[in-house]
Amino acid sequence: MLKDKLKGALPVPKLIGAVIGVLVLVVVANKSIFYAEPGYVYHVRTITGQEQVVSDVGYQFFFFGRWNSWKRALTVQAVKGGSENLDYVEVESSETSAALPPQNIMFLDQVDANAQATVRFTIPSDKESFLQLAHEYRNPANLLRTALIPAFKETLQANASLMSAEEYYSGGRTEFNTEFENQMINGIYIVRREEISEKRVGDVRGSANVAMGTQQQDYGDDSKVVFVVRKMLDDTGIPRRKSQRFIDYGVSVVEARITQMDPNQRFVERMQLKQKASADRAIAREQRVQEEEQRLLAIARGEREVAERQAKAKVDQIQRTTEAETEKQLAITEAQKKQEQAEIDKQTAQVNLEKARIEAETRRTLADAEAYQKKAVLQADNALAQKLDAEIEIQKIWAEAFAQRKVPQYVFGGGDGNTPTGSDSETKAFMQLLTMDAAKRLNYDRDVKN
Repeated sequence: MLKDKLKGALPVPKLIGAVIGVLVLVVVANKSIFYAEPGYVYHVRTITGQEQVVSDVGYQFFFFGRWNSWKRALTVQAVKGGSENLDYVEVESSETSAALPPQNIMFLDQVDANAQATVRFTIPSDKESFLQLAHEYRNPANLLRTALIPAFKETLQANASLMSAEEYYSGGRTEFNTEFENQMINGIYIVRREEISEKRVGDVRGSANVAMGTQQQDYGDDSKVVFVVRKMLDDTGIPRRKSQRFIDYGVSVVEARITQMDPNQRFVERMQLKQKASADRAIAREQRVQEEEQRLLAIARGEREVAERQAKAKVDQIQRTTEAETEKQLAITEAQKKQEQAEIDKQTAQVNLEKARIEAETRRTLADAEAYQKKAVLQADNALAQKLDAEIEIQKIWAEAFAQRKVPQYVFGGGDGNTPTGSDSETKAFMQLLTMDAAKRLNYDRDVKN
């Protein structure tokens, strides 16, 4: 059985050949196959002297080829904790970026500051441009060390010379950032620094002589020297630039940012004093505005009180005028009423007078007629009826009086007839005397005339 197994096994030379073949295959695969990571471009050199640019993702085979990786986007940063050591950039697993410490720059007004910035570059992916870049710089570290980082530092410093620190911290931050990106992409401006003498605004007075108070004497001249950076222009009026050399190899700038600017301590202290002075001016301005508002408020309050008093007085005046006018109108109305009533009374009196006159006239006429009638009647029968009526009434009175006389039961008297004894004859005679006396008083004649 063991013999059968030995018969089925390979011969020793063949086994050694197979092992060697496998080893050769492993060596060839190790030297010829690599995995292309996303976001990288690979420069491949084969044993035959050919060069290839690989940007596809996946396993790649090149017989006994050599390659090195270039990250599509390279970043140059100036940040806290950064270092100038760039040994790690050739490692494929690294970020292939340069993290520099904050860069010290000098503004136009001689104020230095530590700037933190970031610039992101992209390398070309077409074969011709990439091979030209690879031939020139050979690896990303050389590209960063000899082209991108120097351009980053130079542009950052050149950009600082265009503006003073006062302008930067007084609202020029956005302009500074924009100019930095513009110069990183299109090239650095060629500038000339000039000293210009400007006339001062307002007089400059000293304050050394306390006795003079605010009336100090002028000192110094009326001009000052300022530094101005002018951009050099070409014949067409376009600013001249120093081009970025990496652009010639197809490297482009994706973005550029200034993330932090830390000026020196002296400038910070000066800015703090300026800020304090500005705050004091703002506070004083606000206080002045407040005082002005208080003044306007007092004026408005006084005007309001005056207006209220005027309105109240006007209301009282209107009320009194209205009441007086009402009383006047009432008096006029009452007077007109009384006048009209008097006129009516007058007319009524005239009517009554006329009526009374007519009635009096009527009564007089009636009286005259009645008198005339009575006169005619009296003249006709000598007032016989009236006389008879009067006579009858007289006789009635005497008859009643005679009937009610007190007659004594016994009468004593003489028989000669001269002594009053109260007999009927005596009474009759007495009554006749009274009748005659009444007729005399009535003054009428009892005789009937024919």
